[in-house]
Amino acid sequence: MSNLNPKNDAISDRRKFISLMAQSIGLSALGGMIWTGYVEEAKSAPLILRPPGARNELDFLRMCIKCGQCAEACPYDTLQIAKPGDKKPVGTPYFIPRDIPCYMCTDIPCVPVCPTQALDESSVSKIIEGEKVLDIERSKMGVAVVDEESCIAFWGIQCDACYRACPVMDSAITLDYRRNTRTGKHAYLVPIVNSETCTGCGLCEHACVTKKAAIYVLPSEIAKGDLGDHYIKGWDKTDEKRLEDVSTDVTTTTKRSELAPQDYLNTEKGLLDD
Repeated sequence: MSNLNPKNDAISDRRKFISLMAQSIGLSALGGMIWTGYVEEAKSAPLILRPPGARNELDFLRMCIKCGQCAEACPYDTLQIAKPGDKKPVGTPYFIPRDIPCYMCTDIPCVPVCPTQALDESSVSKIIEGEKVLDIERSKMGVAVVDEESCIAFWGIQCDACYRACPVMDSAITLDYRRNTRTGKHAYLVPIVNSETCTGCGLCEHACVTKKAAIYVLPSEIAKGDLGDHYIKGWDKTDEKRLEDVSTDVTTTTKRSELAPQDYLNTEKGLLDD
């Protein structure tokens, strides 16, 4: 007589199926929680420096396929690939200037190998005699910022380490002579960063002699302010062109604007109207 019971076998198979489903759901939920954690880590660390030619952060993250070819091409091991727990978008390239700065390779090997143009070759190129030529000095990886309170040059101690390390010396970083009012006899020789020509390579940060660098590179959108479109540089012909399409007509929208100034200035009625 057989001990097999079709009904019991069916119940056993059903239990196995339900158990496997529960395990799959649990693993999926766990994976989602872990991935969410990595995403939140990335969001909480906006101070990320990208390779030369990197597009703005949103476009870069959209276009970067995390292939790592830029990091492999870097001869100085400057570029790192973000790992889980680094608090940066996983798989994307970045660098830490205090550890290993960008050494400004003239052939910029990290950029041409990018298969998706997340690293835009045209942004680090210029045209010479009709041909496109790579120019590392056009890169905008970030902007160096000086902490005047911890920079010993601002104390009156002679130090030009960052100035000497800058590959765009006397342009990205210059030295400014200032009178030392504390002693009345000496001068300050302090570093000044020009955000227009600073490439953000971080060689200055790497060379800084203080325990924690008194000059450090930040992403441009954090280091620099935003004037807004309503300010115009009158001395800049390119910027001044934005005035060409601006209307000079002013539409009155208030009762006060319809009156002559003498009808409302310095009068109680006028002051209370609006």
